Amino acid sequence: MRRREFIVGLGSAATMSFAVRAQQTAMPVVGFLRPGSPELNAHLLAAFRKGMGETGYVEGRNVAVEYRWAGNDDRLRELAADLVRLRVNVIVTPGSTTAAAAAKSATTTIPIVFSGGGDPVKIGLVASLNRPGGNVTGVSSMAGELGSKRIGLLQELVPRAARLAVLINPNNPLAEAFVADIRAAAPAVGQQLEILTASTSQGIDAAFATLVDKRADALLVAPDALFVSLRGQLVTMAARHALPAIYPFREDAEAGGLMSYGPSNTDLVRQAGTYAGRILKGEKPADMPILRATKFELVINLKTAKTLGLAVPFGLLNAADEVIE
Repeated sequence: MRRREFIVGLGSAATMSFAVRAQQTAMPVVGFLRPGSPELNAHLLAAFRKGMGETGYVEGRNVAVEYRWAGNDDRLRELAADLVRLRVNVIVTPGSTTAAAAAKSATTTIPIVFSGGGDPVKIGLVASLNRPGGNVTGVSSMAGELGSKRIGLLQELVPRAARLAVLINPNNPLAEAFVADIRAAAPAVGQQLEILTASTSQGIDAAFATLVDKRADALLVAPDALFVSLRGQLVTMAARHALPAIYPFREDAEAGGLMSYGPSNTDLVRQAGTYAGRILKGEKPADMPILRATKFELVINLKTAKTLGLAVPFGLLNAADEVIE
């Protein structure tokens, strides 16, 4: 057996025994499923723990958490099935509707709490917003429905941009609705669209090669957990090609992206943690209405704008919730 396989095997065995011990001592177990890595999502982990803490649950004291991080979307179903085999009490999929869909396909009985963009009714996660009706509930950022707003902001900052590249993950169940929203909004500002797809790190490299060949003037990155986990690569590639880009989350601008507009991701994950705690206390997901984001943030990275030679209009600066200098 190779060393890597042996280490992974040891990790799986340790995880299994920990979950079993937690259940034997009547300590509830929460499954945490998401693309990415804990190193790049420390702020979301803190928000999740804060949300559980608001209902009285503290990890290691009166609740155990089984973490499953997927390097790519292809592993989500496998990891969701693993959490089901462990018989966790609830599965939380923070910031990823793709992970939520994988969890739903794995179980119809274990409660699932998601946080993510778009309309969960349209993509089949729940029956209705007020009464989900099954084993799934959560928090919708509606981030996938903000495409027209982001186009307007990007056009205000880069009025010369006639050809707009849009990067989506085709595995995301919200991708089709997101593209439809963009297609409806782009003609109003006279922009031509180039839809690019990527579901891996290599796919992002290929997408940037294509947008360079197509001579795109600007880039709009769709909200997606995979792109969150690869934001460093996205920001670096945009800078390398001197391409103005707008992203969905504050953290993207903080990492060096030109501009972001979207809901507070940490607040959404905190609310998902609170919902998980309420379920552990006995509430049923079928009766817990889908929460919706109420706080949206515009963040502009002035340093990146200056590097790109862009003069940010005063009105845009004045409207920003934060300007990074």
